[in-house]
Parts: sequence; structure tokens; C-alpha cells
Amino acid sequence: MSRSYASGTSDRPLLGETIGENLRRTVERVPDHDALVVRSQGYRATYRQLWDAVERAARGLLAHGIKAGDRVGIWSVNRYEWVVVQYATARVGAILVNINPAYLAGELQYALNQSSVRLLIHAKNFRANDYHALLAAARPECPHLERCLFLDDEWDAFLAAGDGVPAADLAAREATLQFDEPINIQYTSGTTGFPKGATLTHHNILNNAYFVGLSLGYTEADRVCIPVPFYHCFGMVLGNLACTSTGACMVVPGESFNPEETLDAIQAERCTSLYGVPTMFRLVLEVPTLEKYDRSSLRTGIMAGAPCPIELMREVVDRLHMPEVAIGYGMTETSPLSTLSARSDSLERRVSTVGRVQPHVEICIKEPGTGVVLPHETVGEFCTRGYGVMCGYWNDEAATNASIDDDGWMHSGDLATMDEAGFVHIVGRLKDMIARGGEKIFPREIEAVLHQHPAIAEVQVVGVPSRKYGEEVMAWVRLRDGGRVEQAELVAWCKERLAAFKVPKFWSFCEQFPMTVTGKIQKYKLREMAVELLGRQLDAEEKTA
Repeated sequence: MSRSYASGTSDRPLLGETIGENLRRTVERVPDHDALVVRSQGYRATYRQLWDAVERAARGLLAHGIKAGDRVGIWSVNRYEWVVVQYATARVGAILVNINPAYLAGELQYALNQSSVRLLIHAKNFRANDYHALLAAARPECPHLERCLFLDDEWDAFLAAGDGVPAADLAAREATLQFDEPINIQYTSGTTGFPKGATLTHHNILNNAYFVGLSLGYTEADRVCIPVPFYHCFGMVLGNLACTSTGACMVVPGESFNPEETLDAIQAERCTSLYGVPTMFRLVLEVPTLEKYDRSSLRTGIMAGAPCPIELMREVVDRLHMPEVAIGYGMTETSPLSTLSARSDSLERRVSTVGRVQPHVEICIKEPGTGVVLPHETVGEFCTRGYGVMCGYWNDEAATNASIDDDGWMHSGDLATMDEAGFVHIVGRLKDMIARGGEKIFPREIEAVLHQHPAIAEVQVVGVPSRKYGEEVMAWVRLRDGGRVEQAELVAWCKERLAAFKVPKFWSFCEQFPMTVTGKIQKYKLREMAVELLGRQLDAEEKTA
């Protein structure tokens, strides 16, 4: 019996070096080649200039007393300083804590405390969110936070402080670093509904980026358009690190995704690759003046984060001139990608599957509960093992043990099949996580916020189909006896306590929930009821969104 197991072979060995050492090698190889272009800031740097900026920032961290293993948070949209801090923290051995730009005060406070951040580097705002006000609300409850560095006013002084630190001190620090040491914490939702800090090493994310770059054929001739956020693995690993490990150029269109800015960047910078979740690609294709932009330089890219309809993929290939676009699957905990379609795979393969196993990675499909590796074409839980698996959830041994089994397999919680050729098809999720665009949302976090409302007795949050985002959030609410509340009030309640992408778009008030005989609420029936209830309203509302 053939089993659903595959291991990725390669004639290239894993990189056994730190991120700083890898960047140094690229700088030595292509010092005068473009490394980073951030169009919203008018910033351009060659690899030598990027290295010099990273050097100053790394010494700035030393000047501020940052030790190896200290946590340094960054709370910002896509800016050139984000990239510089990413590499500077790696060179001094600090652990960079990625904080979602959309976080509000309570979410920020949780992340800062859970990882004991000493230094927070932050921007001014994200859309309507004033970071100064949010930080003022959170900081009194953050005992480990010693200093906040405001990019717009204090960045130059931060770098100047580093000028007083001898280069020899930085070299001495780097000499002590090992590639298996933690270098990054990224928060992802978990079974408790509270974010968990996936802790990743140099070895984890550098190698994942490097082999993805090789799969896409990156060289110093490539220019990669990165409109996805840096705080995600998509941006900082598949984007930034894949470029610097291969010598390609990072092209950042703006602080956050904007379809017109993305097309402007592709045309002006002659980008050869474009990243995005399906929603982003759809919005780019819907720009009324699309045909006025020159897209002929594009050849490849990555679409990930949500299922991709074949119609969308055909448009991306034809209208955006991306014949080699790839579909990938992964999770933050695996650095991220475990599978990726090949540039030579057929369009049908790239749409109906998430590709095959990546080099130096093992994958299998296991029977939930027993852990038995299942035959081909049998639905089970997707599991992965190898260099990419995180070293654990920060300060959460129980959650780590629940996700990584005794044999080293990371359990994804996703249901999948594998065919005899090794192609993987994701069919659903064991858990109830909602994938909205590129964001992963866990219902319990939203339910916990709504349960605090005095009029609510019970609430259940589910994902419902969305043409635009893959899924949208829907809340089913049962009020207390005599309780009265309008939908608008509940929306406002959520907006004050949750990032905007977590706020339910659809609402339904009900008298009772469908339950099993043992009293467990059947969420799958709620999803079925939601689809029936909303019906054509989904498409109608999306078209006017």
C-alpha cells in the first residue's frame, strides 16, 4: 500500500549560517546591485548601502544595551526601517517580535507582555489607529518594556548612538551567534483563542527563504514586488529573505497594499515577480486602468494564504503576464512553506493543489487521533517535519507539545489529500480557524470579546464563503432574557477591542444553537445555516463593498 508521505530532495545542502553571515556573502557578491526600493519613502539602496544601514542599526541596538536573546518588538507598516531592523536584530542576536500593525491596545499589550519585549520600535499610525494613543493605554501594564523608539522622530538619533559603538564590538557579538538560535517571534492564533508566539531560528527562516527563491529561479536579475505585510512570514521571509539570500531586489510599493501603487511599482521598477493573497491579485486585476500599465517584465510570483479559483489564476497568468506564478502552502510555525508548485506545473495542477514537498522537508497525511500515515487520496491531517519546524511557541510548552508530536511532526490542523505524484490538495480544517484574505482568525478570540457584552448570553463565530476574501466572519448571537442590542452597537463594541479584520461582517440573532445530544454546539451546522440564510446576499454585499 502506497502511503501519503513525501520527502524533498535537493542537490543543494541546507545553509548552515546566520542571517547576518548570509547577507554579508550576498553583499560581497553583488555590492552595487539594487537591494531595496521603498517607493512610498523614496528610498533606494544597493546591497552595500543596505549593509551599511544595517551595520549602524545593529550598533544602535548595542548602544541601547540590547543583548543576545533580548526581545525587540516592531510595530509598523512596510517601511525601509522595518527591513533594516529585521537584519540588525539578527546581527546582534536579538529576537525580533513582529506585531501586527492593526493591533489595538489590548492586543498590543498581550504581545508585549507575553514575549517580554524590552525595546519597541514603532511607527506613527496604521490607517485610523493612532499608535501613540494605543501605546499610552497599553504601556502602564507592560513592566518589561523599557523603551519605545518612534521611527519618525527618533530613528536618526538611534543610529547616531550606534556610531559611538566600535565595529569590533558588533563583530565580537556576531562571533558568538549560532544559526540554531531563535531570531524571530510571530504571533498566530491558537486553540485557546489567544495568539501564540511561534519562535523561529536563523536556520528556519533563512533556509525556507533560500529554497523558495531557488524554486522561483531568483538571481540578482530579479526584482520582487512585495505588497504583502512584513509582519507576516510572507513579507519578511518569502519576500525579504528570499531576495537577500539570492541577490534579488526587494521592491516595496507602499506602506500597505494598494493595487494602483502595486502596478506603479511593477512598471517603474520592471519587477519580475509579484506576491499576494488571492484577494490582492483580484483587486489588481480590477483596477480600471490596468491595461495602461506595463506588466511585461513580470514572469513569476507567489499566491498563497487562501484558495485560488482557477479563473483568477488564468487571469493572473494572462493579464499580469505571470506564466510561472506558484501556489504555496505553509504556516508560520513551519517558516512558512512546506509545499510549493513548480514553475513548470500545469495550470490545473497549480490551482487544484498546493504543489509538492519543498527541498529538505518531509510531509505526510495522518489519520487524526491515531497518527497513522494514510494511503494516497485519503483525507487526513497535513503534517510536516524538518528544518522549518519552529523551536516552539514562546513560553508555552503545553501548546508546543500539542502541536509537535514526539516524532517531530508539526500538526497543521488542516485536512488534505496527497496523490501518488506527491501533489497535495487542502480540503478543509480540523479546527475552526477562518482564513480571511491573508489573515487567519480564530473565532474564540472574537467570541470572548462579544461575551463581555452585557446583553449577550451566547455567541458563536463561524466563517462563511466570500468571493473576495475566501471567507468572511459571521457571528451568531443569542441574547439574554430581556436583552436588547442593535447590530451597529455590537460592531462598535468589537471595533474598540479587536483589529478591524476580526470584526464580524455578518450577524444573525437566534433563539438557540444546533447541538449534539451531549450539548455541544455544532458549528458546521451553523455554517450551513449561514450559507442558506445569506444566500445571494453574500455576492450582493461583496459587489458593493
